[in-house]
Amino acid sequence: MEASKIKKVLIAIDYDKTAEIVAEAGYAMAKAMNAEITLLHVLYERPNYYIESPAVYEYQIGYIENLKVSLQNFLNETKKHLGDVSIDTMIKDGEIAETILYTAKEIGADIIVIGAHSRNWFDNIIMGNDAKAILKRTTIPLFIVPIVTDKK
Repeated sequence: MEASKIKKVLIAIDYDKTAEIVAEAGYAMAKAMNAEITLLHVLYERPNYYIESPAVYEYQIGYIENLKVSLQNFLNETKKHLGDVSIDTMIKDGEIAETILYTAKEIGADIIVIGAHSRNWFDNIIMGNDAKAILKRTTIPLFIVPIVTDKK
């Protein structure tokens, strides 16, 4: 795909201090191509309760809604850090790889930007499960930003 044909970039970030590195790399690439940008966070960790109690259900709903507010604030802070209020943001529920791929198709992304965490030399050879799953199943070009968190 020619760089001039890239009009939409999906940047998927997690709720981690290294997300800034991924966002900056994806943003720089998108801006170089004058492309629209969407920041995505996938909410995949939910507490599971097996109690049939309305009080527990209400607590879980409140917890998730509060978490989504915090995540939206995180995405807004990331937009602010990048200095671009035109960036779209999305929070979606689901399995990470599947949700990223679905969202990319849904918004018509021309490229997906993700981070691959490397915690040691072995992880530098073997990508994380989510990055591998996306790479294996995507029909959309993928830009993987390596994240090194341990330099041993």
